[in-house]
Amino acid sequence: MTNKQDISSAKRTIEKEIEALKMMENEFDESLTKALDLMQNTKGRIIITGMGKSGHIGRKIAATLASTGTPSFFVHPGEASHGDLGMLTTEDTVLAISNGGESKELSDILVYCKRFGIPLIAITKNPKSSLGKAGDILLKLPDDGEACPLGLAPTSSTTATLVLGDVLAVALMERKGFSKTDYKQRHPGGKLGAILQKVSDLMHTGTELPLVNENTLMQDALLVMTSKMLGCVGVLDSKGRLSGIITDGDLRRGLSADLLRKKAGEIMTRNPRTIAPDVLAAEALNVMNTTGKGITQLFVLQNDKPVGIIHIHDCLRAGVA
Repeated sequence: MTNKQDISSAKRTIEKEIEALKMMENEFDESLTKALDLMQNTKGRIIITGMGKSGHIGRKIAATLASTGTPSFFVHPGEASHGDLGMLTTEDTVLAISNGGESKELSDILVYCKRFGIPLIAITKNPKSSLGKAGDILLKLPDDGEACPLGLAPTSSTTATLVLGDVLAVALMERKGFSKTDYKQRHPGGKLGAILQKVSDLMHTGTELPLVNENTLMQDALLVMTSKMLGCVGVLDSKGRLSGIITDGDLRRGLSADLLRKKAGEIMTRNPRTIAPDVLAAEALNVMNTTGKGITQLFVLQNDKPVGIIHIHDCLRAGVA
């Protein structure tokens, strides 16, 4: 049975955090552009730091930046005071996070940045705080209280910080023209890596291609089809272009006493579905699944000539589904 008090609490929390985000949205100014300019032109890395909950959010921001084309990592302020300051160079930019701006653990990093002229972007709700004053650029968090009923646990503030990190990452991606190919290079493993694979990553090429010409006798075409073990054979015209395909289904439909004496061009299905090499493998799988004809393979064409073939099993083995 639904507890109305729980639902009411959930809605209040969401509404409070939405209010904080709307406040932040309305307060964006030239400081955002200055921060993005600085981050985009940084020759080294973006160093994220923060204590407590700000640190947890900082780790996520660093991971998002790194995976979307902006080299970045997180430095714990406590560890920084015990040697990790050596990770910072004058070619880096530091992005320091503290909601109230008075985290004592950040002091050594702030001093180090000033001493060696390392640019500092401050993320805090309090421009007059130690962090707010130390920052070369201030990105202000909304000062609208927390969603926590005690007004103490970081809730609205951490949500706003997380969203601000996404704002920076997305804007930098757009500025740099970060592509799906770039993203795939940083995500070779797991589901994301599988989804972003292209047809060219999975297709069979070279001597693996089952190909004959239109005048090839079916007895020879069947030998090629059997040896390549892809369940089909492509048929080429006199200019090397794909003019048709012969599949197991075509063999059943064309079954007759003189089948082996016929030419491939007589049995083939003309104008088969094909795909380009630079298309995502997921799209190839979608083509095979939605044609309604039980297609299990697609020839890959470039300038009307086959450069590969992709089988549905290739997609499934690679985790494209």
